[in-house]
Amino acid sequence: MTVRPRAVAFDVLETLLNLDPLRERLEKIGQPAQLLHPWFMRFQRDSMALALSGDFQTFESVARQALRTDTGHTATEEDIDYVLDGFRRMPTHVDAEPALRLLSEAGLRVGCLTVGSAQNTARFLEQAGLARHVDHVITAEQAGTWKPAPSIYRVAAHELGTSPSKMALVAVHAWDCHGAKRAGCLAGWCERLEGRYGDVFTAPDVSGTDLVQVAERLLQLSPS
Repeated sequence: MTVRPRAVAFDVLETLLNLDPLRERLEKIGQPAQLLHPWFMRFQRDSMALALSGDFQTFESVARQALRTDTGHTATEEDIDYVLDGFRRMPTHVDAEPALRLLSEAGLRVGCLTVGSAQNTARFLEQAGLARHVDHVITAEQAGTWKPAPSIYRVAAHELGTSPSKMALVAVHAWDCHGAKRAGCLAGWCERLEGRYGDVFTAPDVSGTDLVQVAERLLQLSPS
């Protein structure tokens, strides 16, 4: 029987934060708007490669190098600065605030587990009106590795004051939920991005069409 978590850690990029406005920034530096998806995929691949090889670089370093490569080295460093600055100004998805509020008001500890910088994430949460619902921000830099290495989820659980088995990760990425499950955590998957959960991954404990439904279903799990 799956037991209701005591803490929930939300992925940030694409789960809470809407990256679509970065398309306009790419266009303003002379790059196609559709570059956003392959650039973000390269960033994720490169960060995972670093984790697998036992190395670590900051979010900015990996994102910057990925953008250099995907623009064919035509973007200047000033261009890249302009695009990366956009991460501090991205809007939330509409289901983010009500989902965080629902869990917080139910007495669960709420965290953000992100590959982004602590400073940018804190600014984003404050500007979006989410900070009051979030108890702690845990970053890949703090953990010393990238998702989906098991240790990053265990660090998140420790920072949220509970054991991995009592913490749920919520994300729109099936691979992220799989990583959490393999680390001994619970997982809640939102289908907003991928549509169907990949059958090569360990199944989440709950899923939903949006973050609010995921939060509701986590709260419906059996109390400990």
